[in-house]
Amino acid sequence: MAEELYFIKTNPTVAKINLYNKLSREEENILKFLQPEAQKTLETIKEKVKDSVEELTQEELLLIFQWFHQVYSADHEETKTQLFINGIDLFYEIPTTLHADNFLQILSDYEKLLKQEMNYIVDSKNFNQFLIYGIFFTEILNRKQHPDNILCEYLKPDNQNLYLLAENQYNLKDFNTAVVPDLQHYFTDLYDLTKFYKGSIIKLEQE
Repeated sequence: MAEELYFIKTNPTVAKINLYNKLSREEENILKFLQPEAQKTLETIKEKVKDSVEELTQEELLLIFQWFHQVYSADHEETKTQLFINGIDLFYEIPTTLHADNFLQILSDYEKLLKQEMNYIVDSKNFNQFLIYGIFFTEILNRKQHPDNILCEYLKPDNQNLYLLAENQYNLKDFNTAVVPDLQHYFTDLYDLTKFYKGSIIKLEQE
């Protein structure tokens, strides 16, 4: 189960300089954090960052996240600021286990419907398509309470296939409707924050 879900945009050029230098400068500190096989792990991370931060595995990126959270544990906003300075833009997060797990369940169902797995680093166009599907799916679940969803009506004409996919999935699935308003909010926020973005998006699960 995911305790939190982070959504990240990266700046590999900034990370290549700032994050690499920070890892080198604060090596003694991070080595204590990376046990066991700390030196080997750190060298692997540094080599990848020097090429592109997007080459890090999910586990390696999560180690960096956890280290930043430890160093700046007194201030979450400062953690996000320091990550950003080092080429990692934590632009959105889903902070509760219940909501994160339900979001991931919708993603898992979507992947099965498309017979296509979205890796933890995903192209923004593919991520955008999933978000539109999520907007449709949660709107269908919640349409008795809120029959007029302006964003949904705006997106529907150009995304009929995704709407039909969401409708079919609605007919197949039992879903916890209590969490739907919050999920609608997450899907809409993420859509607004990424609809014009052309780079990769990382989905990172904190367990």
